[in-house]
Amino acid sequence: MAGLNERKQKILHAVVTDYIQTAEPVGSRTISRHYQIDLSAATIRNEMADLEELGYLTQPHTSAGRIPSQQGYRFYVDALMDATGLAREEEEYLTRFFMQLEKMREIDQIVQQTARALSVITRYTSLVLAPQIKQSAFKQMRLVPMENGKALVVLITDTGYIRNKVIEMPKALNQKEIDFIVAYLNKELSGQTIATLTAARLRKLRSDLYLHTDILNSMLTMLEQCAQNPENRVFLGGTSNILNQPEFKDVEKLKHLLTLFEEGERLTLLLETSMDGLSIRIGTENVLAEMKDCSLITASYSLHGRPLGTIGVLGPTRMEYARVITIIEEISQRLNKLIATL
Repeated sequence: MAGLNERKQKILHAVVTDYIQTAEPVGSRTISRHYQIDLSAATIRNEMADLEELGYLTQPHTSAGRIPSQQGYRFYVDALMDATGLAREEEEYLTRFFMQLEKMREIDQIVQQTARALSVITRYTSLVLAPQIKQSAFKQMRLVPMENGKALVVLITDTGYIRNKVIEMPKALNQKEIDFIVAYLNKELSGQTIATLTAARLRKLRSDLYLHTDILNSMLTMLEQCAQNPENRVFLGGTSNILNQPEFKDVEKLKHLLTLFEEGERLTLLLETSMDGLSIRIGTENVLAEMKDCSLITASYSLHGRPLGTIGVLGPTRMEYARVITIIEEISQRLNKLIATL
């Protein structure tokens, strides 16, 4: 922020605002004509040169105007950006959309539709991390006898996540013992997140039910697998929207980004690091090299204050930050309320 007086801040604000709207380098005459800055074009040009020297602007071509650098965008987002509300049509769209979601009972279906809506309303690419099994709370485990000495173990979490596993049933086990084991696990684990199932916790459960080790091991192994090997579930929306951005007319740059969209595990890791409120990552602040020319805005969604997943919007660094932040925060809040009613 060194050397950024009020005059420089106004000029930087004008450059970023104009470039976001036009995708064209901004010259001093444009600033003097279209923005309320009471300075001559020559003075504005000198200030822009200073901003470039300080690292807030860059000049793509010698004869062209200037564009914001990553540092310029960061200062704009942190200190200069004007707050904005939802436009009337955006408010109406979200109201209609969430009325439709209220009819759905499957959380995966809800977050998948949210990805689609988020891309439609922002006109960027959306990424939504479905509720992670590790963050889900244990709700119920069932054991359903099958033929040929087998049984189906069914795990159900408070987010509606269901995982099944077929196990071998010990022949000596009667129905009363089966009911006792299932009731014990449901009582001991109710309300606990899968992530809290530490090795020590599992050892205690095995110790408590040492007479039924065989079947208990099969059931606990399933829980361990859920905690250690969660499924990667990222829903994308509007991937073709990236094609509408002039920054991605470079085929090689676009190819790397589209390839990334197919790598669910890497996207999951990316979004898992953003499960703590609102996050704005600009350019190389993103950990993935393919996103060095992008900005990613994310917000977590929760159940009773416990983060479950992440919704995000990916676009060029020349993103409509204020508008996207307003939309993503609104959707996150509405999603929290909806999930709490499931």
